[in-house]
Order: sequence, then structure tokens, then C-alpha cells
Amino acid sequence: METLGYLIDGFGVALAPENLMFALMGAFLGTLIGALPGLGPANGVAILIPLAFTLGLKPETALIMLTAVYAGAMYGGRISSILLNIPGDEPAMMTCLDGYPMAQKGKAAEALAISAVASFMGSLIATVGLILLAPILADFALTFGPAEYFALFLLAFATLGGITGKNPMKTVVAACIGLMIATVGIDSTGVQRYTFGVLELFEGVDFIIAIVGLFAISELLFFIEDRAGKGHKTITVNKLKLSWKDIKAIMPTSFRGGVLGFVAGVLPGAGASLGSFISYTLEKKVLGSKGHFGEGDPRGVAAPEAGNNGASSGALVPMLTLGVPGSGTTAVLLALLISLNITPGPLMFTQHADIVWGVIAALLIGNFLLLLLNIPMVGLFVKLLSVPPMFLLPIVTMVAFVGIYSISNTTFDLYFMVAFGVGGYFLRKLEIPLVPVILGLLLGPEMEKNLRHAMDISDGDWTILWGSGLAIGLWAFAIIGLILPYIVGPILRKRMQAKTAASHTTPGD
Repeated sequence: METLGYLIDGFGVALAPENLMFALMGAFLGTLIGALPGLGPANGVAILIPLAFTLGLKPETALIMLTAVYAGAMYGGRISSILLNIPGDEPAMMTCLDGYPMAQKGKAAEALAISAVASFMGSLIATVGLILLAPILADFALTFGPAEYFALFLLAFATLGGITGKNPMKTVVAACIGLMIATVGIDSTGVQRYTFGVLELFEGVDFIIAIVGLFAISELLFFIEDRAGKGHKTITVNKLKLSWKDIKAIMPTSFRGGVLGFVAGVLPGAGASLGSFISYTLEKKVLGSKGHFGEGDPRGVAAPEAGNNGASSGALVPMLTLGVPGSGTTAVLLALLISLNITPGPLMFTQHADIVWGVIAALLIGNFLLLLLNIPMVGLFVKLLSVPPMFLLPIVTMVAFVGIYSISNTTFDLYFMVAFGVGGYFLRKLEIPLVPVILGLLLGPEMEKNLRHAMDISDGDWTILWGSGLAIGLWAFAIIGLILPYIVGPILRKRMQAKTAASHTTPGD
């Protein structure tokens, strides 16, 4: 009953006219960002964080808007998958398998509508799971001491690459780069580290500058290099002919996909890509010869969409309750919270209950808004796919630069942002992931603080770090998380690539 009371209070926050307006705006922009191939939710949220600061939004409004962007981008990823056979982001890769064949058969509108309903179902199931699980996990996390938190942060780094990550060692390198950047500034004892006498570095590196640089600016550089201003060809979408019978047929699939996706989102190292893959694979096995997977089966569209949207909401559970992001996008949202002087974790549910439950309520409302946006307005998003990046680039660049300048009113931050952007560009060229860099930067100070605290308590005895059953369990999971990608990762990646390669024909940009 206590949870229900908090949720009702959350609806009071979410239904405030200002918050509702920004939730709608976030859902629209998120869908647009998700529809554009290559951008994805993490880049979308990173690009729009400066906008939140420029507009001077309240913490709850900023978080509601950017969470809506996150949810919208997960919805939007399916549009380019179905119409262009190009995944809007990695989790939408499995949607190409049956979505594109449906579009080739003249059923593009049906595929888009079915995927929107499945996305809604997956996200709704996961949001209900978030409401039920988050308070329990937050209460459990209150028993954590500094040693347990240190082990938890290690677990976060160990599972960061996920079992679908390409190269676990590159993930470790990226995390180390992030931890090194986190040491810049004045430490807790008052000692300067790696400041080189530069006054602006005394307080350390600003998370937002690093994130906008690494994600937004590096993405701009890739746009310039790869697409050179070209747009996608205009796509014709047929008139929608969808009956209640068609929707009822995908409901069991969407339910199973949503549950599996939620579990994948909550589990460290799994994520939306694995959620969509498992949902698709399981559905194929459940239906067997009854299905026509790979040939344009509607259930082959519904399963991965429900899975990846379920995972996106599931990834919010560890971020809100433990302060450990469950995905790349939640790492960016974590940076926003820290920048707003809000400490994510179990105490957030008591100290900032209005923000937490406001965001959860906004997710529920956002799901309905996204469903209403994505079915009648899909034609608009399709037309926007054909807009050349040469028109979009200046807008994105302006938002990033104005937003960063508005935070500190210093040109030093702009130079720093561009430097991070160039660094991010070269890291991506070397196939070194950017999310671990951000996570190292975010979790580094807390990790160091908890290590110092544990050492002070034990008078320098290192055994305190594995002195409790819970700490030992977290260490064990961390070790498994490091080893598992080397065993399971190559098998899963081969299967995913084999499935997509079988139906994928790359169209001209």
C-alpha cells in the first residue's frame, strides 16, 4: 500500500502541465532520434542534456523529459529497421528479420503498427516490474557497507561490456581511461592530482561536458565522414489495414517478450540487445512450424520489440536503486542526476521520493503518449528519415554548444567538449566503447570514496573488501561477468549475425 501511495504522489508530479508537456516533447524527439540510423538512445539523451540546462528545467522535469527521450528512442529504432533494413540502434537489429520482409510485401504500415503495440506492451510490463521490484531492491541496498559498494562498482565494470560486447579487453581499457579521468582534480584529502596548474581542472572534469563531447560531437564527426550530407531515399508506406484479430494474435508474444526483456534489463551485462535476441529466439522455438519467421511473420516483429523496450525500462532498476546503470543510456541519465546534485541509490527513494516516483509515473504516461504518437504520426517520422544530415547537423551542434556554454558561461568548457569529441571519434575508430569511459568517470569518485572508507574502518586491512557473504557474492558475480563474455559472447554474436545476415540486404543511403 505504501508503494501505491508513492505512485499516486508520482502521478501528481508527472501530470503537472509543465512535466506533461516536456514528457510529450521528449517522446516526440526520442522517436525521431531513434528513427535516424546510427544515433540511438544514448546519443539522443546526451545531445539533449544541454537543452535541459539551457531551459533551466527543474530536476524532476529534466529527468522526465530525458527518460521520455530514452523510451521514445527505443520505440523509434524500429522505423528504420522495418523500412530501410538498417537498425536505428543495436537492439533493433532483430526487428529487421521480419519487419523488412513485411515492408517488402506492402505491409509496412502493419509492421510499424504491430511493432508500436509490442513496444508499448513490453515497456508497460517492465514499468510495472520496476514499480514492484525497485522499492524491494532499494530496501535491500540499505544493508550495503563501503566494502559491498566497492564490490558492486567492480561488478558494474566487470559486466559492462555485456555478453554481446565485441571485445571484453577493449571494454576494460575504456573503463581504465574513465577511471584515470576521474582522478583529475582535488581529492578528498585536499591534494591536487593531474591539474597541471589549470584552475578549471581543480574541481575535476564535468560529466556533462565529457558526455556531450564523447557522444554528440563524435557522432557529428561520423555523420560528416560517413554520410557527407546525403539523406535516405523517400519510403512509401501503405494505408494501415490492421484488425483487432491481428493485435490479439501478437499479445502472447508481446507479453513473453516484455517479461524476458525486463529480466535482461535488470541483470548486469545483459541489456536490450540480448533481451531482443532471447525474445525472438524463444518465440521461434515456442511457435515452431506454426510460425514463418524470417519471411515477414508479425510475431517476429513483436517479439524483439517487446524484448528491447522491456529491457530499457528494466535497466532503470539498478540505476535508481543502486546507483549503478544497467545500460549505456542509463549511464548518461546517471550523469544527469549527479550533475543535479542528486545521489542515485537506495536513499533516493526517501530523500527524493517525488523525483523517483514522478519519473516512474511519467514512464507509464509516456508509454500511452508514445503509442498515440507512433501509430497516427508514423508518416511524419518516415518523411524525416529522408531529411539530409546536412540540415540536421547544424541544429544538433547549436543545441550542444549553447547548452554547454549556458552551464558555466566559459569558453574553456567548449574547447574541452570539442577535445572529448575528437577523443571519442578516435576511440570509436579503434572500436573502443564509450560507455565504459563514462561509467569510469561517474563511478570513479564513489568507488575511491568507498575504498578509503573501508580501509579506515579496517585500519588498512584489505580483507574487509571480501569480509561478508554479500561482498563475496558480488566478487564472484564480477569474476563470472569478466569470464562469461569470452565463453558465451562469441557464440551469441555469431548467432545474431547469422540471423541478420540471412535476411539483410544493405540498401543505398
